Amino acid sequence: MALPIRFTTLGCRRIAGLPKAMKNPRFFSASAISMARISEAIKDDHRELEQAYNNIINAKTSEDKTKWRNQFTWELARHSIGEELVVYPQFEKYLPDGHDMAQKDREEHLQVKKLLYKFQDLTPEHADFESTLQSLWSELKEHINEEENYDLKALEEKLDQAQSESMVNSFNRTKKFIPTRSHPSAPDKPPFETVAGLLTAPIDHLRDIFRSFPDDSKSQMPP
Repeated sequence: MALPIRFTTLGCRRIAGLPKAMKNPRFFSASAISMARISEAIKDDHRELEQAYNNIINAKTSEDKTKWRNQFTWELARHSIGEELVVYPQFEKYLPDGHDMAQKDREEHLQVKKLLYKFQDLTPEHADFESTLQSLWSELKEHINEEENYDLKALEEKLDQAQSESMVNSFNRTKKFIPTRSHPSAPDKPPFETVAGLLTAPIDHLRDIFRSFPDDSKSQMPP
């Protein structure tokens, strides 16, 4: 009997009855994603970050807070660099004010990276744990709102479906090979950011093996 399916935000078919790991939309290859646009992919990441943030706040134990801190760090580091490598150069290519827009977003990312760098190793027992997280989320939330309500809309108006879909594939592939921790002193523009990321990423990925994450988190998925 055929298994029921439903579609996720990015258009992946999620099949009921499969193991939990395979139900994760990140399990499927880029070829399984159809009719996706880059704005949808970015917004999907934003919702994942918001959920991880809320899970840190609402976690009842220090262990769970630490796991979600690691998940939040993992997602935010990859998302930020992925945008800088794949999305911001397209602002500069397609939009009249794209250079200023990209530069502003990079500057906002730098502030977020500095706060994440401070937060990513704080234990839940540390006096600055919650205040640092709140400051980080405040900066990030403002950036997310601007990006979703203006930047991405402006870019999508210049892209056809094929161009936007190609960016989704590049964005998802790029996130597999870049650092999973904050390195605010690293370059934030290609090609130098690409080189720095390729040098730093293996160290971060090795360290991830020894960090605890929530059960079935995307960080536990195979590349």
